[in-house]
Amino acid sequence: MTDTIFGKITRGEIPSDFIYEDEHCVVIHDINPQAPTHVLVIPRQPIPKLVDAEPEDQSLLGHLLLVAGKVANDLGVGEGFRLVINNGEGGGQTVFHLHLHILAGRPMGEDELSAQFA
Repeated sequence: MTDTIFGKITRGEIPSDFIYEDEHCVVIHDINPQAPTHVLVIPRQPIPKLVDAEPEDQSLLGHLLLVAGKVANDLGVGEGFRLVINNGEGGGQTVFHLHLHILAGRPMGEDELSAQFA
């Protein structure tokens, strides 16, 4: 796997304001927000795509979900947010380092995707 901007951010090679940080992940604001609240939960361990995760990554994946809930609460959006993981180019992934999007602050039912799965 080639290095990505998220790898450089998690290692501190690219300065970034962390909203949250622990030994497993960091959380930053998205530079191209799609909602009033749009932050990224990025694991320090580089996994290119969700489908590339292995059974030994189960604990890390669970940790990322717990952090997403904590951060959403800390940001005051814990009662209503969307959590998104894009997988692969066809799924909208542009940086091939697994990350979770927390989106909130606007009605999430207004987009085409929500209508398909309502």
